[in-house]
Amino acid sequence: MGKKKQLGKFVAIDFETADYQPDSACALGMIRVEEGKIVDRAYVLLRPPRSYFQFTYIHGITWTDVKDEPTFAELWLHLQPKFADVDFIAAHNANFDRSVLNACCQRAGLAPLALPYLCTVQLARTVWNIRPTKLPNVCEFLNIPLDHHQALSDAEACAQIVIAAQQTACISQTAEEV
Repeated sequence: MGKKKQLGKFVAIDFETADYQPDSACALGMIRVEEGKIVDRAYVLLRPPRSYFQFTYIHGITWTDVKDEPTFAELWLHLQPKFADVDFIAAHNANFDRSVLNACCQRAGLAPLALPYLCTVQLARTVWNIRPTKLPNVCEFLNIPLDHHQALSDAEACAQIVIAAQQTACISQTAEEV
């Protein structure tokens, strides 16, 4: 008891979407962590299946920014290897990012990743009893830099939350379905 358990390898992700449909990913940030260290960062803009952008006011991305970018299906071959041998996927409000990833895979005719998700909202509530648990709140509490709604910054913040939890708490379960 009291021994800290390392969570091994994971990828923290964050999607930005163009509209309310989960297949409308227009940006993806990915951070790969091994043994508590960030070993890879990736950021891509994606061309969603529709040109309508409802959330530009949140993330600043427009159709003009992504109209010449590859689709999720075109990029997946390059992105999927980043998930090789990981134990789980971490995301802040993991239900959202899982639904976007699954919807993008479905639209592309691809099988979704069969990996568990760790929700850093739940993690922050459990480990530090933080409320509210929006990403800026948790980052402020942990002194993690954040450019909120920039997908790579959000993904890196999520990775840092998991790493901080590993360092401050005994985590008995690596991830659970959310």
